[in-house]
Amino acid sequence: MRWVLAAFFAAAGIAHLRIPETLLLITPAWVPFAREVIIATGVFEIAASIALLSRTRLRWWAGVALALYALCVWPANVKHAMEGIEMPLIGNSWWYHAPRLALQPMIIWACLFCAGATDWPWRGTRSAR
Repeated sequence: MRWVLAAFFAAAGIAHLRIPETLLLITPAWVPFAREVIIATGVFEIAASIALLSRTRLRWWAGVALALYALCVWPANVKHAMEGIEMPLIGNSWWYHAPRLALQPMIIWACLFCAGATDWPWRGTRSAR
């Protein structure tokens, strides 16, 4: 699961660096310095993805930080869905938006689980990772 999450966040980080203008479309207006935030979060996602794969304490920090980050980008996902913003490769379908919004809590949980910050619902077993 850590490898899947790391790949997912690394790909998102690369997208943040390669196409920040596209991601500006879904960034809420209240985000200050939106382009710079998109670039910074791209660098963060790549670095945290690498740290999530480590066997050091960085894994815990990366997982917790990625969980918080996933929570913080939820407003952009809501804006994307509610305002019907067309984006290349993603489009504007509720076949994308509904699962994306519904699975956000699972992504947050997966980040925490892979970091070892929670073992719910498998209390006491560590082999699930």
